[in-house]
Amino acid sequence: MKSFGTSPKRTVEVELKLALHTTDSNRLEQSLARLPLLARRKASRQALHNTYFDTPQEDLNRQRIALRVRRVGSAKCPQWLQTLKIGGNSQSALSRRGEWEESIPDATLSQTMLEGTPWNELDPAGTLFTKLQPCFITAFQRTRWTVRRRDGSTVEVALDIGHILADGHNAPICELELELLQGDASTLFSVAAEISRTLAVLPLGISKAERGYALARNTLLQPQNARPPVLHPRTKMPLAAVQVLREMLDQFCANLATLTQSDDPEVVHQTRVAWRRFRSGLSLFKKSEWVKSIPDWQLLRPLLLGLSALRDLDVAHLETLPMLAHAYTGDDPNRQAHWHAMQEALTQAVDQQRRVVRTALSSPVTGATLLALTAWLEGGPSAPFTKTESHERKATPRRWAHKRIAHLREQFKASQRNTSDPAAEHRTRILAKRLRYGIEALAPLLPKRRSHHWYQQALQVQSDIGTKRDVQRALEIAVRLKAHDGLLEFLRGFLVNTA
Repeated sequence: MKSFGTSPKRTVEVELKLALHTTDSNRLEQSLARLPLLARRKASRQALHNTYFDTPQEDLNRQRIALRVRRVGSAKCPQWLQTLKIGGNSQSALSRRGEWEESIPDATLSQTMLEGTPWNELDPAGTLFTKLQPCFITAFQRTRWTVRRRDGSTVEVALDIGHILADGHNAPICELELELLQGDASTLFSVAAEISRTLAVLPLGISKAERGYALARNTLLQPQNARPPVLHPRTKMPLAAVQVLREMLDQFCANLATLTQSDDPEVVHQTRVAWRRFRSGLSLFKKSEWVKSIPDWQLLRPLLLGLSALRDLDVAHLETLPMLAHAYTGDDPNRQAHWHAMQEALTQAVDQQRRVVRTALSSPVTGATLLALTAWLEGGPSAPFTKTESHERKATPRRWAHKRIAHLREQFKASQRNTSDPAAEHRTRILAKRLRYGIEALAPLLPKRRSHHWYQQALQVQSDIGTKRDVQRALEIAVRLKAHDGLLEFLRGFLVNTA
């Protein structure tokens, strides 16, 4: 550590964040310590207490800046560190941030320590500093192992177990941080892959600071909706592909992590939306040799099937059947009893299916597959398109995007000419979704009025077909749950009338 009052030295923090499924610190530490990767390495332990500062308007957070004071050790014999972090990518479990850290004499935020850092440009007059106040606390026990590879690369593996405290709210911390001390970032994924063979993990694209802000706003367990990146017209297509797909995979992983703690049906919905967006994104860039090299994701199939079944149950339970309840029951006590029995069976089926999904999430193979996809994304493409597709390689981003979306629309329009059977109708619905997701992802590169018109067309067709599909699924679920024959006949009649 430097002496108090000297200018802190800038470092670049490169780390990979992984969420874990339990807060049983003893079991987790024992499981990690038994891994061949860590079995012969001595662990160190520290109690860390961090106070984060910002203005009431979150001026720092809006600029992706974190400022904290850390107490290391016990309150009786503390050491104090002040840290400034800038940048980072909130849409990936792999983050790279500028970091300035310095010892300070006590828990008081030091303006002197910020001299010689980018803070001078952010707050030259010192007025922002006077508005800073504590906004949340993170307190956790950190267990660390240092992993040294033969190639000279070094990784710190840190198990953090504790809590975030904000405005009377409390949320658990249970995660691994793999920090690169020396070497290439690929080493982080190599170490993570070894851990994921036996321990269930999930790539985590949100930092403790970001979780603290969300907890303070009481939005921590809300579903994460799509947040398409703002593509610049001059963005090279390989980079555009990475940005688009990274955001889609991050939405998927973020909602999976929330799903381990939340029963909100909308979290399930946004998880499935995220995966469909990711698959549509792969289709958008399918001519790229890099996209063709995507790791095998088929081991996610049990999770994906489980999510699909859970979403169908949620829609039937909360949307489709309640809409039809009065039309069936009226004032008939017998029919009301039939309906109530089916709703009870549906509630039990939803709970059971949610357990199935969480069991799939607790399987190490799920995390290992998501880690492989994350590593592939962060590795990036070495060649954007095949050599035989030179016209694609030379196309400007705007021209490429317009051509790609126009092609999707032609496919969608052609499919609408034949919706005579359920399979053809289903294909039309899939193409409508692909068109919608493609327009959302590439919106800054597309003609605004035309793409909006195409988007609305796709949305309407998807909605019309989806309503009929939802009733069909509700009928299938009711049959599976052995609902009363009269109720089943009512659903069949309603389905015929909506055809």
